[in-house]
Formats: sequence, C-alpha cells, structure tokens
Amino acid sequence: MPLLQSPPRTPEELERARPLAIPPDKVQQMDEETWYREVYRGEDVPQLTLRAVMVGSGLGFLLAFTNLYVGLMTGWGLGVAITSAILSYGLWNTLLTAGLAKTPMTILETNCMASTASSAGYATGSTMVSAIPALLMLSVDADHPHGSHLAWWVLGGWTLLLGILGTSLAVPMKRSMINRERLTFPSGTAAAVTLQSLYSEGAAAMRKARALLFAGFFGAIFPPLLQVPVRLDEAGERTLPLLPSDTPIFDLLHLPAVGTHLADGHAVPNKPSDWTMTLDHDPIMIAAGAIVGPRVAVWMMVGAVLLAYVVGPYGALQEWTNPSGDVVLATSAPYKAWKEIGIWFGVPIMVSASLLQFATQWRTILRAAQGLLGGGKASVPSDLDAKVAATEVPTTWFAIGTAVGGGGAVALGAYAFHIPMHYGLLAVILTFALALVACRATGESDITPIGAMGKLMQLTYGVLIPQSTTANLMTASITSNCAASAADLLSDLKSGYLLGANPRRQFLAQLSGVFTGTLATVGGFYVLVPNAEVLTGVGDQPPTFPAPAAQSWKAVAEVFQHGISNMHPTHQQAMVVGALLGIAMVSLELALPKYKQWLPSATGLSLGLILTFNYPFSMFIGAMAAVAWRRVNAQSCEEYLVPISSGVIAGSSILGVIVAFINNVVLA
Repeated sequence: MPLLQSPPRTPEELERARPLAIPPDKVQQMDEETWYREVYRGEDVPQLTLRAVMVGSGLGFLLAFTNLYVGLMTGWGLGVAITSAILSYGLWNTLLTAGLAKTPMTILETNCMASTASSAGYATGSTMVSAIPALLMLSVDADHPHGSHLAWWVLGGWTLLLGILGTSLAVPMKRSMINRERLTFPSGTAAAVTLQSLYSEGAAAMRKARALLFAGFFGAIFPPLLQVPVRLDEAGERTLPLLPSDTPIFDLLHLPAVGTHLADGHAVPNKPSDWTMTLDHDPIMIAAGAIVGPRVAVWMMVGAVLLAYVVGPYGALQEWTNPSGDVVLATSAPYKAWKEIGIWFGVPIMVSASLLQFATQWRTILRAAQGLLGGGKASVPSDLDAKVAATEVPTTWFAIGTAVGGGGAVALGAYAFHIPMHYGLLAVILTFALALVACRATGESDITPIGAMGKLMQLTYGVLIPQSTTANLMTASITSNCAASAADLLSDLKSGYLLGANPRRQFLAQLSGVFTGTLATVGGFYVLVPNAEVLTGVGDQPPTFPAPAAQSWKAVAEVFQHGISNMHPTHQQAMVVGALLGIAMVSLELALPKYKQWLPSATGLSLGLILTFNYPFSMFIGAMAAVAWRRVNAQSCEEYLVPISSGVIAGSSILGVIVAFINNVVLA
C-alpha cells in the first residue's frame, strides 16, 4: 500500500473519513481481533498526507521552542499531545475559513498532524535541557571563561540520532502494550478524546483554540518589553529594556532578610531582593504553575523560603580550608545560594526520591521484562496475521532504525565525546531495557521516569569511568532522551489506536517530526544559550535560565569526577540530609497513598532549593490562581485552563527565542 496518501476531495470521501461512532473508552476495552473488525479504518481513509506532515512539522517546530524554553527555565518538559491536537485542529480550520485550504482534514489527518507536532516538540529536547547545558557549564575554565559549545554538527547529529533510536525502540513494545495489554497511556487517551470532541463539538473546539491563540498573543507581548534593549543606561549605552525584568516587592513591603553583604568594603544588611526574592514580570512561569498544580508549586515555595532564610544563611557561615590552602565558604553571596549550597540539598532529594520511586515500581519492571521475553503472550488467531503484517510497523524498520540511531550514537560518542565504543554499545543495550520500563510506566501512570533513567546511567558510568564527566553525561543522555522519544511515540500510537489509525503511517509521521524537532531545538539552544553565563549568572545577576535539570546532572557528574572527600564538608552533609529527605518523603507517599496530595513533594522541594526565588514564587502564584478559578467556576476552569496556560507559554517562549536571536545575533 502507498504510505503517503491524498487528502479527501469529494463529499463522499469526507463522509467515509468521519470520526468513529465508538467512543475511545469503549475502544479501550476491545481485544485486538475486535479492534480490527470494528475500529480500524482501513487503508483508504486519509491519514498520512503531505499537508498533515508539513503543517504538523511547522507546528512542531514552534512547539519545540516552547519545550526548550520551559525546560531551561524549570527542568520540565511539558507534554504537548493535547496542545498539539487543539492547535492542529484550530490552525487548519482557520486556514479553511480564510480560503487558504480547500477541504477539511479528516480526524486521522489531524491526529497524524498532531503526532508530527508532538514528536518535534517533545521527543528531541530532553538532552538539550539536561546533559548538553551541564556539559557547557563544566567546560568553563581559565582558558574558556564563557564555556565551549559543541560543534553544530555534533550537537545536531547527536540529537537526531537519539531521536531516531528512541522512536525505533518503541516499535517492538507497541503491539504488546497497546493492542494486547491495552495499557492506558493517559496523555494519548486524552488526546484521542480531545480530537473526537473537537470533531463532534466544533463550536466548543474553536472556543478553546481561540482562547489558546489570544493567550499566545498575550504571552508574546512580554519578551520584547523585557529583553530588547531600547533605553539608555547611566553610561549612555542602549542596554536597558522598556520594562525591568522584575520588581523587588518584598523590599517594598519591608520584609526582613537574613545576613549582610559587603558593599564598598562595608557590611550592609541584606534585602530580600539580595536573595533573589522578587516578582518576575514574565508570565511564563505563572502559566507553568497553573498547569503543574498546587502540590508541587507549594513545596517549591517552601524550598525557596528555606533557601532564603535557613539553608543559604547557614551556608554563608560555614568556612573550610580546601586542599589548596584557600579558605572558602559554602555560600559566598546571597544571590549565589541556589547554586553554592541549595543545589547540594536539592539534587540529592531529587536523585534519592526518583530512584526510590523507580525501585518501588518493581511490578512494572517485572512486567516489562516478561513482555520483553514474550511472557504472557496472547495467542493470535490465524486470520489476523495478514492484517497485522499489513498495518503494524515491520521488525525490519526497528532493526534499521536501531542500527542507524544506535550505531551512529556509538560512533559519534567515540569520536566527539571519547566514550569507548564498548561502553557506548553497553549504553545502547541498557537504554533498550530501561526505555522498556519507562514506556510501561508511562502507559500505566502517564509518568515517564526519564530523570531516574538518567541518574541510573550516571551512577553506572560514574563507577565504570569515574573521571570522565563527558562520558557520564552523554551516556546518560542516550537513555533519558530515548526513553522520552519512545514513550512519546507510544502515547501518540495509543491515540491513533483509539481512533482506528494505521500504526505504520503514524510511526512515519512521528519519525518525520524528529527531523524538524532537531532543527528547532539545536538552533534554539545556540540562540538562547550563547554562553555558559546564561546558565550560571554573572556577578550579582541571576541566570537567565537556571536549568535545574542540567544543574542536577552537572552535580552528579562532579561528585564522581572529584570524589566526595574533596568537597566542602557542608556540601557533604547537605548531600546526606537531602538524600534522607528524599527517601523520607517518598516513603510517606507509599505509606499514606490516600493523603498524597497533602504530603510534601520531593520534586517541588528540590526545585525550590535549586532555583532562584522568583521562579518558584511565580509558579506558586499561577497554581493558586488556578485553585481559585476552579473554586469559582470549575467547568470554565476545566475547559480553558490548559489552552490558556499553554497559549501563554507558547507565545512567550516562541517570542523569547526570536528576541534572543535579535539580541545575540542582530544587535550583538
């Protein structure tokens, strides 16, 4: 059968491509044989059309910027499955209304378009907010005070190869997890429900799309106002934007601050703003907080307050004579507290909590191993063989994709990062096993434990090659990025399965998105992060992008490089306390699962300790605003919270990339 199809041209073709009358929750209960008989739309319903792939690629290009921007801000990758579904539907209907498109897209075309956009926006960005910025920060030395970027072809090749490998690794998992075991994959299911709702409730769908669009325009206002230099400073140079980046509201409220700092050789009492306690004017983190929810946001705020009033002041008093004979403090200045002491509390919380949560999923790990070994394999009626062979992704595609992606990553890792080829091959083999577990966790809970996957690989290679931070980071990036890509593909295939789509064509749509996403994330990274100072801050200025995921990866790599014994004693103590806190918080969740929403969040507390105060504060505002909205009008909140928040994030981040390009290239 031809893989690339023609769009519907006649009313009869459009009628044949109408959405199923069977809702996704009913499809979810069907076995594989029933699915082929009652749900599968056949080979002729348009799905993988050139217009779907092209528009999806363009949309994914923009969504990739969004996730890169947010990932460098928060360390999170926001799922874009539902956002891409709404945007795909709204965008094409807008083109149709304007007369720029001739016929409506079928629901399977829109699903294909959303899959392409989702892949480009999510499957290529994991390593760009973790291992790559961590490597850039570690490259800072006396000869390279701003750090050294990887060559564009190395970074682009690495990102593309991992995207191909991750997408290919999902192929042998699809039929077992989706067709037979019918795992939920909540984001994929939600995307299918959203699409079917959009096609059956056109007015409601367009309201959501318009809300997202208007919110995007609102978010896009801020980067030019906050970042483009248009005003003159005291020296007469055009370095100031139209609006300041933040307001020291806690100074204005005369809130007390702890400690003093030196100014002109004299000790001056600290102000709250010296601890980065300010109100950020960029709404992107407020919108992110609305999506993340109150539990994580509240505990981020708790961590931020602890850093400003307990952890930071404590670190500022702790002296140590290092091996070179210099007397150093655990924290040398208030604005540096997040990276000089907070990170050594926060990262161990994150690492120990994620590893313990992963270990408690032993049933998931066991089921994944059984699936890999063929355990519990259902018998297949002989009349299904031909249908399966014609629709499912062939094993040969898996073999080719793994050979290209995995083999290319091993070769490039050996050449560019000096990873011995046998260790690179081991990383690919371990990645397949860990991605299998990560995909099953995604299918069962909608949580892809890429953080835990990366940490496991860092610990593994910290033992195998302890002195090589590059090998430590880049082998771990193979696992985290591939796990994210594989889980994203399976979520999209789940959406297509519930709508009756052809999995082979959807795989190709997903794979095409990897190429677009690579262009966007690599280009966007060079624009947003011209040097390491953007990630570390300069003087008393906090970093533009705190990149908490990268800070975590960097800290783990440094521990193995230098050894714990060479670290500041306070940092050693902080690591022990942080690790115990992470274990305690996860243990509480396991012991009291019914009260989880009221228990401390390890993720929230750790992020609060490794971010500057203004970011947790903004997310706290967003989360509380969402809570208030839900109490006032739950139905309105349910309908518009995600579209509006996603729109603000998309508008602000996309314009943020454009403004960064203007500042770093045009006005440089």
